[in-house]
Amino acid sequence: MADWKTLLAPHPRVRLLVQGAPVADGSCVLYWMQRAQRAKANPALNLAIALGNSLKLPVWAVFGLTPSYPEAQRRHYRFLIEGLVDTQADAAQLGVPLVVRLGDPPAVVLKAVEESRPAVVVGDENPVRIGQCWRAKVAESLSQRARPIPFPVVDADVVVPSSLFPKEEYAARTIRPKIHRMLHEWLKPLPVIKAKTPWPTDESGQGGPPQGEPITVEHLMGQIRVGGVGEVPNYPGGTREAERRLQRFVAQRLARYGKDRNEPIPYMTSELSAHLHFGHISPLTIALAVQKEAEEAGVAAETKASVESYLEEMIVRRELAINFVARNPKYDSLAGCPDWARATLAKHANDPRPKLYTATQLERAETHDPLWNAAQKEMTLTGRMHNYLRMYWAKKILEWSPDPETAFAVALDLNDRYEMDGRDPNGYTGVAWAIGGKHDRPWGERPIFGTVRYMSYDSTRRKFDSERYIAYVRGLERGGSLPLGD
Repeated sequence: MADWKTLLAPHPRVRLLVQGAPVADGSCVLYWMQRAQRAKANPALNLAIALGNSLKLPVWAVFGLTPSYPEAQRRHYRFLIEGLVDTQADAAQLGVPLVVRLGDPPAVVLKAVEESRPAVVVGDENPVRIGQCWRAKVAESLSQRARPIPFPVVDADVVVPSSLFPKEEYAARTIRPKIHRMLHEWLKPLPVIKAKTPWPTDESGQGGPPQGEPITVEHLMGQIRVGGVGEVPNYPGGTREAERRLQRFVAQRLARYGKDRNEPIPYMTSELSAHLHFGHISPLTIALAVQKEAEEAGVAAETKASVESYLEEMIVRRELAINFVARNPKYDSLAGCPDWARATLAKHANDPRPKLYTATQLERAETHDPLWNAAQKEMTLTGRMHNYLRMYWAKKILEWSPDPETAFAVALDLNDRYEMDGRDPNGYTGVAWAIGGKHDRPWGERPIFGTVRYMSYDSTRRKFDSERYIAYVRGLERGGSLPLGD
């Protein structure tokens, strides 16, 4: 068993926001769960359990559920809460009670600290601004105590730790060789660690771990009473659903992924982006399952090529997006895009637009473009849009907006409110790529776009059966079954 000094020693996956020795008379180890909302393959929870075992202390996890997360809608909260139900059960199998409390997450955590007197508080890393602000508040409070409480945060939702890329990467071609050089070190299963020290109780059974809200969908949805964009039927959150989707992808879709991943009908993708966003499944779990399929004897060359293509998207491209958000404080505005793109867009800012649509018209899919309208409606109805169509969707918003800054804001607002994986590094990066040339290069100059890559209706619809896709979305509007599950 490793001692606490070894566990809190410098490590690429761990950032010590408050350093020092565990509080000598601490009564437990507290894990603040926020981004990594799971108990399986969670290195942050593993660290908390290992510290508890080393210090001979019980471990508990707390989740602060706030009804005011920026841009989050009712559909997102239900998905999140469904995940907490699975996580509570999985954490209990490890000897760790999960406690959910309502309120501002930093306030929830600091109240839990006062209540339980932890020797160490462990958190999970989050590159987005609000997550960083929350952690900074908690770190400041823990550091100013008479006996500071160590506060390590763990980069639990990437395969290769983000700390190994300390600067903003220019493009996939700059981060790809760095990831490939290190991938063998990190693409390994995590151990399953169980808490060894039980919570103390007296002879009458009193005591035990701290308590919180009942973790049921009905209770928690009733307590937070959030509105906004409505729920999506048949799109459940949680680790169980994520595992089911992963099994389906490997068994039924992976072999065709390389060839058909840009086809929106039928989906050949894993459909795990929302579960990854909420931390219901580890990217490491996905990558290992896909890699294992490629290593099976007799696997066709086409399947191996599909595996390489999928891991490129799931590791290289996803972690490039995380790098962008972690290293560029202006990631959610046009100001965070490269100089060349902003300059060329500014040069063409006054170019006549073929059409101008308001944000409301776009939200309601009231444009002249049937393919764009179908993509927007798919997103509003199902909480998702095929990745290839997302690129076209955002570029047309640029073409139909009075200026690039407005286009960026409208695209991000619609993405964050309607997509189940909204408010995520992938979403910020996708909008920045489509509108602001992020991670791209200059192309031939044209009106409005300048040298930012252009996509046309005619060229896009020729790449797949657009009429079939449009008809399919019309079926969704009429109340047909949603394209989720088997």
